[in-house]
Amino acid sequence: MRKNKIQKGLLLGLLLLCQASFAQGTGENKGEAQSREYYVEVLTKIADPVLSALSKQELKATMPVEKTKDAYGGREQVTYLEAFGRLLAGIGPWLELGPDDTPEGQLRKKYILLAQQSIHNATDPESADFMNFTENGQPLVDAAFFAQGLLRAPTQLWEPLSPETKANVIAALKSSRVISPFYSNWLLFTGMVEAALLKFDGEADMVRLAYPINKHKEWYLGDGMYGDGPEFHWDYYNSFVIQPMLLDITKVLKEKDLGMGRDFDLFLERAQRYAAIQERLISPEGTYPIIGRSMAYRFGAFQCLSQIALWQELPDKVKPAQVRGALASVIRRHMEAEDMFDDQGWLTLGFYGHQPEVAEPYISTGSLYLCAEVFLVLGLPANAPFWADPAVDWTQKRIWSGGDATRDHAER
Repeated sequence: MRKNKIQKGLLLGLLLLCQASFAQGTGENKGEAQSREYYVEVLTKIADPVLSALSKQELKATMPVEKTKDAYGGREQVTYLEAFGRLLAGIGPWLELGPDDTPEGQLRKKYILLAQQSIHNATDPESADFMNFTENGQPLVDAAFFAQGLLRAPTQLWEPLSPETKANVIAALKSSRVISPFYSNWLLFTGMVEAALLKFDGEADMVRLAYPINKHKEWYLGDGMYGDGPEFHWDYYNSFVIQPMLLDITKVLKEKDLGMGRDFDLFLERAQRYAAIQERLISPEGTYPIIGRSMAYRFGAFQCLSQIALWQELPDKVKPAQVRGALASVIRRHMEAEDMFDDQGWLTLGFYGHQPEVAEPYISTGSLYLCAEVFLVLGLPANAPFWADPAVDWTQKRIWSGGDATRDHAER
């Protein structure tokens, strides 16, 4: 009798072990099916410290300022606008979906209200967290990201603001005009600010809008790539800045039925090719080449791919579900690093975890929040093909497992 009980116990244990193994084996598929929840979880983990503190006028008092030993440009003066502007540009499309009765919709409601209050506090001259839009060169960059965030969520982040706060936002954006841009991707920061002023204030400096567009048409190198200025730089600035800002600027011009808006379709076609290249860079394991400047922005390197997926303009050979899986694999890979956040939840300098040696002198804690740009796809509703379609292997995962290796060719 005792022997039978032991055998039954072993059999039951083996059955439970098999069930656990099966659950673990299907975990990846389950994770892909629920990847929207995972994206939201990571985005809110990144966003919460910034928006919670800024909404209470406590950002400057609580956010650490980690920087390199050779940092320059008064990082303590500019890092707060960096954190807020870059985060807003990334979280904007998700917030623009608005609140609803679902758990995610209620979570959006929370962050919409936090973001609205943060906008007020960041631009109110009497606020303890009033941002620096004028001193040193960096504020031009992050005034542009701030403007981009507003353009990506006008219904939730602009229209509900009080007249006083709207006036403060316009004044803050205009004040950044005292900063002259470098002859590089920085020209787009002036254009981005003016695009927001055109949309929300009805007036803009049209020279500041036209110049970056015309120069980037000159700086196009082919196959979806622009130079950073007249020269080619092998880095991710086509995704960090160039392609998304060209699209967002000319989208406003097209909406306003201005002549410069005719370039929108051209820039979109080039961005589609660049997005296709970005998708092919992601390895089966969710890694990607660490090349060039600003790698401390982590998965923000895939802003362009995320934006083209958000706009549902992916090339025919790139399916939404494969982009969902590819981006999720990149996010998960970074999040595996235990020291990507400090004990209070703030991002740390580094690429895979805390690696301050990878950061340039212009990078500090606030700079890191450009990573939020990968989450633009959360602006797609949950029933969009990006989220609803069955899982599909992304290009490298498919090819390295012996699947279809469709030829890839450069485009002009």
